[in-house]
Amino acid sequence: MTPTTEASASFSFRHGIRPGDLGWLIYLHGVLYAREYGFDPRFEAYVAEPLARFVSTHTERERLWIAERDERIVGSIAIVAASDAEAQLRWYLVDPSARGLGLGKRLLREALDFCRVCGYESVYLWTVSALTAAARLYLAAGFHKVAETTCERGGGGPIVEQKYVIDGMQSRSSSANVQPRKDGSSP
Repeated sequence: MTPTTEASASFSFRHGIRPGDLGWLIYLHGVLYAREYGFDPRFEAYVAEPLARFVSTHTERERLWIAERDERIVGSIAIVAASDAEAQLRWYLVDPSARGLGLGKRLLREALDFCRVCGYESVYLWTVSALTAAARLYLAAGFHKVAETTCERGGGGPIVEQKYVIDGMQSRSSSANVQPRKDGSSP
């Protein structure tokens, strides 16, 4: 087993939301985007509002994964239905302490496999151009950039938002062998 494999194997995934999870995810988004990209507290509100809605209204075709390491949240990703055929990937984040260990790839693979199981035909996401490592993961997974726009989002001056889409989900083979356990976690 390589060091990267050993390190990534120590992550556990769950999709049962526990008290404190939302606050922690909003906090992580807020502090990381402030430190790394100069965003202000408006970005936390941008994350918090739809995340709160998700918790209250999500269906079986929508899911939030929480990645933990040593009982500490170190990552997240979610799939939210945009329509019967289209899903949106949201709240994709890996804590700096867990970067470079394969966690981002595993989270993305979990989410896309879930989309296939749910029968979504396409998945889209919005990101910012500064997230170049994430963009490499999207491209490697089969996404392609379809739109780009400049806007203000939470301070730090103008940013370039980018929309990525992956079409033909049902015709693409699964890239994962990770199967969810009955308790909702992943190995």
